[in-house]
Amino acid sequence: MSLYLYNTLTQQKEEFKPLKNKVVNMYVCGVTPYDEVHLGHARCYVAFDVIRRYLEYKGYTVNHIQNFTDIDDKIIKRAQEKNVQPLELAQKNIDAYFQDINALNIKPALNYPRVTEYIPDIIKIVENLVNSRHAYVVDGDVYFRVASFPGYGKLSKRELDQLKSGARVDIDERKESPLDFALWKKEKPGEPSWPSPWGKGRPGWHIECSAMSLGELKTDTLDIHGGGQDLIFPHHENEIAQSEAVTGKPFAKYWLHNGFVTINKEKMSKSLGNFFTLKEIYKKYDPQVVRLLLISQHYRSPIDFSESKLEEMSRAQERFTTALNNLKEAVDRMSAAMAINEKRVPPALIAEAEAKFETAMDDDFNTAEALAVLYELVTAINIALEKADLDLLEVSYLAKTLIKLGKVLGLFPAGGALPLGENMLKGRDITKEEIEKLIAKREEARRNKQWAESDQIRDSLSAKGIVIEDTAHGTRWKVK
Repeated sequence: MSLYLYNTLTQQKEEFKPLKNKVVNMYVCGVTPYDEVHLGHARCYVAFDVIRRYLEYKGYTVNHIQNFTDIDDKIIKRAQEKNVQPLELAQKNIDAYFQDINALNIKPALNYPRVTEYIPDIIKIVENLVNSRHAYVVDGDVYFRVASFPGYGKLSKRELDQLKSGARVDIDERKESPLDFALWKKEKPGEPSWPSPWGKGRPGWHIECSAMSLGELKTDTLDIHGGGQDLIFPHHENEIAQSEAVTGKPFAKYWLHNGFVTINKEKMSKSLGNFFTLKEIYKKYDPQVVRLLLISQHYRSPIDFSESKLEEMSRAQERFTTALNNLKEAVDRMSAAMAINEKRVPPALIAEAEAKFETAMDDDFNTAEALAVLYELVTAINIALEKADLDLLEVSYLAKTLIKLGKVLGLFPAGGALPLGENMLKGRDITKEEIEKLIAKREEARRNKQWAESDQIRDSLSAKGIVIEDTAHGTRWKVK
């Protein structure tokens, strides 16, 4: 089966054909670390983590690069407010970024270049653009001459005469056109700066990604360039202009952009005061619940965030956890020799599930449909476990397939060996060990026909949000 993805550049789905057979060069725009990581950041990096994982599942080697914009107007302003050095603030927030993002089971990128590490490369590109008259110098500032690049607007599909300056472009009457954007900014008092042919200063916002992506991946054309939809214009549009003006080649073959996180249908943003940091959310919800929420919709679609949806994802996570741990209990009760000695073709359901999963993911990484396949496998596992004549081999095949496909979506970070309900006990006044002791005490009471005590234990657990189920294979528990 062929993989098709939606290319923002052409505005249609295209069959994925990387430039070098089974090698994929992918660059994803990283954060500007002036503050804590929020849910919008997580949406982007979970989306591209899934894209990378599925490409690897398909047999590709993915060279994944993600940058840090560690010097920027926002960093400088926030550092001044906090009375710290800009690079010190950036480093602190980069450390916090990894702590928060790693909790979502996101695979590390091949490298995380920083703007401050690429100053010489940036200067070389800007010199090239000035020498080729794609850029001009005004009193120590260097601007890209948009009119010199005929293809400007091809990503955002905007006509040149209708475009306005991007959000981070300062209005400057010295510019030839209001659309011209800064490649190099003249030094200002109290700001970090570096020497250049035009005087001391620092890079503009857009030029950094051209330098880092081309420099890290050693190619003039990327296979995939990704980021949030808010970066299409002006950031990615400007990247295309400056990069292609230097190389004369397409900057990226496929442009992928993830949708926004919305709150009550409005885009989540700091300016509106309706954003949530990951640290805030983790206080109440397991990071895997957050990941489930972020892959529950197609990556290009908006996700409307709410606590009720997190609760829904908590129940979904519990379904996975319960099914896998019920299987583990069954394996512990039965002789492993049964599975070792029997050799059978896996159930037809396995091939069907894998085919449906790949069909969903081959259609522009449709994680919502792929998740539906995992839920079907959970149902099949639960049905198989309830049979009086439990077929351990059959249910093991189902569970292995669930874990295998789940890992493509970044689920089951512990390899499927999830403690039963343990990750759902956050904030509850009871531990796993206490639950199991009470269940053992209740089972003893039931053997002795002490029904009142048995009921009292059940009720005490229920009051703490723990549901116990008596099955043909023993007592199980789960979190409400």
